[in-house]
Amino acid sequence: MTKYSLSPVRLLRSLWQHRQLIADLAKRDALGKYKGSKLGVLWSVLTPVFMLTIYTFVFSEIFQARWNSASASKTEFAIILFAGLIVFNFFAENVTRAPALILVNVNFVKKIVFPLEILACVTILSSLFHMMLSLSVLLVFQLLITGYVPMTIVFLPLVIFPLVLFSLGLCWILSAIGVFLRDVGQTIGLFVTGLMFLSPIFFPLSAIPVRWQDVAKLNPLVFPIEQARNVQIWGLSPDWSAWSIYTMTSALIAWLGFVCFQKTRRGFADVL
Repeated sequence: MTKYSLSPVRLLRSLWQHRQLIADLAKRDALGKYKGSKLGVLWSVLTPVFMLTIYTFVFSEIFQARWNSASASKTEFAIILFAGLIVFNFFAENVTRAPALILVNVNFVKKIVFPLEILACVTILSSLFHMMLSLSVLLVFQLLITGYVPMTIVFLPLVIFPLVLFSLGLCWILSAIGVFLRDVGQTIGLFVTGLMFLSPIFFPLSAIPVRWQDVAKLNPLVFPIEQARNVQIWGLSPDWSAWSIYTMTSALIAWLGFVCFQKTRRGFADVL
């Protein structure tokens, strides 16, 4: 029986060894969905812009949502809203695809020498590609509307990094569970939808009643969304103390996810 290593060092070595394969599969995954489409990759830009327009209209016109008295204009509200949506969409794309990750790659399962653990990394890189496209649109829009982008934007990759680790861990866990429990895909869809409205995307964290704020901060998306806005819009440096805690926690979850994946992968071929 094949024995799969649980060592994080072995994992990093495997990812480095297969870096070209990961890059090629990520490229195929990111661009494959647009194959045969007239607009191609442009859909990655048009879709979030369309949803942004809808959300901005509904929340600024119908619900009269405002961030604060200093940002009452709809354009500034749109920038704040889009910044939160970009972070959320990255997370949502990964966790909603994760349960079917092994199921749609059965041909790789049958190949003993194929490193199945890299499939989660492929999904993460593909999502990062779409995230960068959306971010580019937002930064151009922000520059046109406000006239500047704060220098603290250079911290954005650091802010997103722990979310990448957290999402990677969940991808490994959900992809493993999804092989044995097919209903998990439907459950995750409901969870992600609920999480969108419980995260500070359409409202600031300060809008939540004080007695619930500590509970709200347990939401894994609160920190990256709030910090992404701080460095991208408000020109504030990240909360490094909270960032350190969040990063260590995310790294632990990533490793636990990898362990879960390695422990269960022996049974993939039998089920599939």
